[in-house]
Amino acid sequence: MKKPLWKDKISNAQQLGGIETSILDNGPGKGVRIAWISTGTGLRYKVVLDRGMDIADAFFNAGSLAWISHAGVVAPQPFSNKGIDWLRTFAGGLLTTCGLSHIGGPESDEFGSRGLHGNFSNIPAEIISIQQPDPNNGIMEMSITGLISETTTFGPSLELRRTISGVLGQSSISIRDEVTNKGNTLAPHMLLYHINCGYPLIDEGTDIIWQGSWHSMDNNLQNRIFNTNNNFKKCPAPMDKHAGFGEDVAFITPQSDQDGNCTCGFVNQNLGIGLSIKFNSHQLPWLINWQHWGKGEYVTALEPATNPPIGQNKARKEGSLIQLAPGERKVYDLEISVVNQPDELKNLLKIND
Repeated sequence: MKKPLWKDKISNAQQLGGIETSILDNGPGKGVRIAWISTGTGLRYKVVLDRGMDIADAFFNAGSLAWISHAGVVAPQPFSNKGIDWLRTFAGGLLTTCGLSHIGGPESDEFGSRGLHGNFSNIPAEIISIQQPDPNNGIMEMSITGLISETTTFGPSLELRRTISGVLGQSSISIRDEVTNKGNTLAPHMLLYHINCGYPLIDEGTDIIWQGSWHSMDNNLQNRIFNTNNNFKKCPAPMDKHAGFGEDVAFITPQSDQDGNCTCGFVNQNLGIGLSIKFNSHQLPWLINWQHWGKGEYVTALEPATNPPIGQNKARKEGSLIQLAPGERKVYDLEISVVNQPDELKNLLKIND
């Protein structure tokens, strides 16, 4: 076996990469625990431990992969679950998790009131393990694991065990989530992974990669973005009609292989870089494409999900709402990878053919 280039040349594994935890000490995120993870390949990203272990900033070499909102990282507000208050603390970031029991707009019914996209991203994690790489002893893997509990006395009570892992020398992020009903009654469950990308990865002409049957969220065949006369898989220039709350959204039934494996992502051919997102349709049968091309708020997201963001009420009525029995568990896997080799970029682009 060929000797690694770094062999006998490093004193500390942090020269190559690893996990560094710290606390923000200024601004609206003051006091928030974070973990910077570096893969040693140019991919580095910030896990916000106090915001459900979601991922905010993400960079490959000098370029950002993620879109960051005007707010940026804000300290968690556990009772920010009324109306659209969720938007006040939405950092964007490479990953914002929506759920665990509701995804969609605010609503009220006989089962209670729910704010936009649920409580998850305002819940701090209890970190239970950190594994650092130890390349001199042949250990290239690294991971961080935490527990996030969406609970109330007398239920429902859902717990998510999240492990974010990677390998030194590989430009990939692996996320495994295990959701368990810890209560003693049925618990409604909905989950959506809001993967938000921005400039410079997202720019005029960037390809949005996905394949599957789709309809616009408003079911309008003449939707201004999602219509058969528009190439909605090419990022446009910033547009005035997406100012403020302007947006367009597609609900997609993703194409998968015989094992349910799906790939979507983005390719910026001018920069020679892409982002691959892999998930399984047996776990996450829906994919959402959010496009918001406002000036100064230029972002698109791909969002694997258990349901489209129609809310718990509508999902219950149409029979698609997951109800977890006491002790029942659901497992979800995501892999987000930087792609920068010509053959890999070509293969990712082929998905749109």
